[in-house]
Amino acid sequence: RMQNSRSKPCSCPSLKLREVASMYFTMVAAFLVILVVALQGSAPRQSDFPYKVPLDPQGLLELSWNVSYPEQAVYFQLLLRELQFGLLFGMSDRGEFENADLAVLWSDGHNSYFGDAWSDAKGQLHMDSQQDYQLLGARRAPEGLYLLFRRAFSTCDPKDYLIEDGTVHLIYGILEKPVHSLQAINISALHGGLQRVQLLKPNISIPELPSDMKTMEITAPDVVIPSQETTYWCYMAELPEGFPKHHIIMYEPVVTAGNEALVHHMEVFQCAAEFDSFPHYSGPCDSKMKPDRLNYCRHVLAAWAMGAQAFYYPEEAGLAFGGPGSSRYLRLEIHYHNPLVFKGRRDSSGIRLYYTATLRPYDAGIMELGLVYTPVMAIPPGEDDFTLTGYCTDKCTQLALPAAGIRIFASQLHTHLAGRKVVTVLSRDGRERQVVNADRHYSPHFQEIRMLKEVVAVFPGDVLITTCTYNTEDRSRATVGGFGILEEMCVNYVHYYPQTQLELCKSAVDPGYLHRYFNLVNRFNDEEICLCPQVSVPQQFYSIPWNPFNRDVLRSLYGFAPISMHCNKSSAVRFP
Repeated sequence: RMQNSRSKPCSCPSLKLREVASMYFTMVAAFLVILVVALQGSAPRQSDFPYKVPLDPQGLLELSWNVSYPEQAVYFQLLLRELQFGLLFGMSDRGEFENADLAVLWSDGHNSYFGDAWSDAKGQLHMDSQQDYQLLGARRAPEGLYLLFRRAFSTCDPKDYLIEDGTVHLIYGILEKPVHSLQAINISALHGGLQRVQLLKPNISIPELPSDMKTMEITAPDVVIPSQETTYWCYMAELPEGFPKHHIIMYEPVVTAGNEALVHHMEVFQCAAEFDSFPHYSGPCDSKMKPDRLNYCRHVLAAWAMGAQAFYYPEEAGLAFGGPGSSRYLRLEIHYHNPLVFKGRRDSSGIRLYYTATLRPYDAGIMELGLVYTPVMAIPPGEDDFTLTGYCTDKCTQLALPAAGIRIFASQLHTHLAGRKVVTVLSRDGRERQVVNADRHYSPHFQEIRMLKEVVAVFPGDVLITTCTYNTEDRSRATVGGFGILEEMCVNYVHYYPQTQLELCKSAVDPGYLHRYFNLVNRFNDEEICLCPQVSVPQQFYSIPWNPFNRDVLRSLYGFAPISMHCNKSSAVRFP
């Protein structure tokens, strides 16, 4: 018996249901097997579901999906390698199991059921009065059970998650015992977890690749992954002596088979050209043994995060590397996420660069937008939704950009641990014209370079405004801007062409106005707090008593006070 209150005909890309047979569980070799809907043909073709990510660290649940922009819907295919008594799969604001939007498959030991459900603030499950996860079929295969279902981006159901651009927190839970009803499922007792993905991949046609294209793999040298939850591994590689200028035109991940659930993200950085040599190193990035000089390898050439596909440069541009004025040294950084603390796993993952000696018309460039790394921008403790904004002003773009403008084609957003949302908008003649990139469910644990759905043209005189939203509810003292992991950043690295001299276009509050704020706090507070100029700005922030008045005045100061603008060339020299 299959209970699914919505059985409207649905179109599923090249997977038509011939008949909906009854589904029921049978015990076979201690596993539950679903005997199921007949699908035309055998396994769904890989091309039907181009995007794929493991949901759990053991790789027992695998999600593949496809996006239909004409239908404004996502098609999901879940592979359950070891089915027990069902599963929950869904989405929530930040990966919580409370206030989540869920598709649930469950069995009472006799019959199996599928339905669209939601959880309340206490984690109690309820059947949704509007069934928006449409089951399209299920099929047993040697590797496990495939479930196919569809969900519209927006359903106008207040209990449903709105699927939008940017990061989506997917959650899953495995039912290990039969349950007599949906309400009987106890979320807190489930074996479950979360996975972050960009569900709405841009629908970009793949550019033509040149015939003289070569590849280079920057991979870890058979590393034994440390048996701890989080490791950042650094490895130094170098280009051949006398390697001439080339253009990188695409790159893709190389992940060691069996480690798909452990390799969380990877980046390749180029080192600073002012040093002739860099020491060889392969080890944890936070080790005391790591040579300090590796900190001068910060120019991003490639960045990949779990669930991302190959990255392509537009046909008319490539990322230059090699040749005079460019360092031969590269640093690979891999984030291993090993929550089950596997021991002795070996890994040779990395990134494969595709490059050409036939240079394209334009060099691509990377520009930093947002806030300067400075303690004058701070977030009070105990805030659930505090915003800071950085500007790339009209004066800077007027000076630094060519008359024909630049084209932004990709973007990587970046904050530290308190970041929750990041949005960059383009403003022209005092009006917001276009969103450059927005992630309203941003997570600092999931940062990838994302190709934009449409290229954004920026002209001299345009303004780029980057706003970050932070949550400091778990902190007891102010969080200041800076490089430390408990300090904050607000950055959008935009990838664009043609490359200009402008590498950094960021702002911060005018320090003189911040001093006026400290003086005001001094005058209005009974407690004698030393907010004297000889004390550092972080120390002054740490000593403020965070009452509502001091919070509100800081918020409005950041809203109206003049800004100090950084309009910098690559050598950290400012434009006049």
